[in-house]
Amino acid sequence: MAGATLTPYSRDQRHDLGGRFADGIQPSELTMTVPREYVHRAAVSEVFLTNWRGDDDGWVVSAQWPRAHTFYGPVHGLHDPVLLIETVRQTGILLSHVAYQVPLDHPIIWQRVRYDLAPQALRTADHPAEVTLHVTDHDVVRRGSRLVSVHQEFRIVCDGADLASATLVYSCHSPAVYRRLRGEYSDLALANSRKLPLPQAVAPQLVARERDRDVVLSPTDRPDRWQLRVDTSHPVLFDHPVDHAPGMLIVEAARQAAQAAAPGFTVPASMDCTFERYAELDAPTWVEARTTDRTDGGRRQVEVAVEQHDKPVVSAQITCVPTP
Repeated sequence: MAGATLTPYSRDQRHDLGGRFADGIQPSELTMTVPREYVHRAAVSEVFLTNWRGDDDGWVVSAQWPRAHTFYGPVHGLHDPVLLIETVRQTGILLSHVAYQVPLDHPIIWQRVRYDLAPQALRTADHPAEVTLHVTDHDVVRRGSRLVSVHQEFRIVCDGADLASATLVYSCHSPAVYRRLRGEYSDLALANSRKLPLPQAVAPQLVARERDRDVVLSPTDRPDRWQLRVDTSHPVLFDHPVDHAPGMLIVEAARQAAQAAAPGFTVPASMDCTFERYAELDAPTWVEARTTDRTDGGRRQVEVAVEQHDKPVVSAQITCVPTP
C-alpha cells in the first residue's frame, strides 16, 4: 500500500473498511483494529486503535489496551503509562492519513510529545481498557494541499474516567525530502549493516523490568549515565526495520533512566519529550538523568538528556510518583 493516497472521511462519518457482513452489520459497528498500515505497524497485535470519527471540535479516536502485553504490560495493577504515548503516536499517524490524505509511505517526524495523567485512572480491571482520545488540531501548516506539520492536543478518557491530557507535534515528509534529510542514512540496509554490537543490560530490577531483553540501558562508570541499548531484534520497539533508533525506544530509555535515578518512584505521571535529531545506529547514544531537589506532594522531578556525538537528541522532563 506504499504510496497510496487515502480519501479523507467527513467529520460525521465513522470509518468503514468495506462491504457488509452476511447479517447486515457494518464492519465499523464491530470491534476491530484500524488497518496496521494506518499506524505504521507490521504486527496486528501492536495496533491499539479501533475506530475514529469526527466531531464538532476535532476527532474522537477509540483504542483498547490489553490486560497483558509482552512489553507494555501492567505493573502493580496499573497499565503502563508509556502505552499512552504509543497510543498517541498511533493516533497522530492515523489522523495524518485519514484526515489530511498524507500518503502511507510519508515518514512522520516528531518534534514534541507530552502527557500529564492521573495515576489512579491507570488501574487495571478484569477486562481490556477502553480508551477514548478527543483530539483537536492546532497550528496546521500546509504546502498547497499537502500537510507539512500539525500540533495536536488530546483529552484522554479510560473506562469513562479522565485519564490524561497530551500533546503531539509532528511534521510529514515525502520520501524524496526524507532522503535528502537523512543522506546516506536513508539507506535502510546500509544503516542496519553499521549498527553497533548490543551492549550488556543494567540489572532489570533497577529499571522496573523483568527481563534483560526489555532493558534499554547499559551501565557506564557513572551511576547517572548509561549507553542506549539498541536491540533491532526486539519485536515491539523494532516492530519493523528502520534506519535509526525509534522515538519509542528513546522514550522508553528516558522512562528507565528516571526509574533508575529515582528508585521507589515507579510511575511516570508526566513526561515531556522534545526531539532535536535522530539517534543513528552506528554510534553510541548516551542517556543521563538528573533528579531535581524539588519534591512536590510525593513527586520527584527528573531531567533526562539523550545525546549522540555530543549533540542533543532528546530532552525529557519526567515527574515520577510512587505506585498509588
